[in-house]
Amino acid sequence: VQLVESGGGLVQAGGSLRLSCAASGGTFIISPMGWYRQAPGKQRELVATITSGGNADYGDSVKGRFTISRDNRKNTVYLEMNELKPEDAAGYYCNILFGTHYWGQGTQVTVSS
Repeated sequence: VQLVESGGGLVQAGGSLRLSCAASGGTFIISPMGWYRQAPGKQRELVATITSGGNADYGDSVKGRFTISRDNRKNTVYLEMNELKPEDAAGYYCNILFGTHYWGQGTQVTVSS
């Protein structure tokens, strides 16, 4: 299983970014997928998860600002991030539960104030 993230970058506070994560190496229609993030010196935290049926769950700090979605035909999960804040800056990691947890290499999000 391979997860490849893209879409990170530098954005001003209040701006938006869209992250993508493409999974390969299996059939993931029934697999929960999600995004986590980790800032320097902090623990990795949940950003959002989504089930195969499209039920989403969000970390408290991103509720109302971030939206997770998935395209099962493309084995891809997305994270639409709006109203970005400096505290959202972190490495963002894609995750899929496919027998065990698999992680992508991460994509960096930097938010300037």
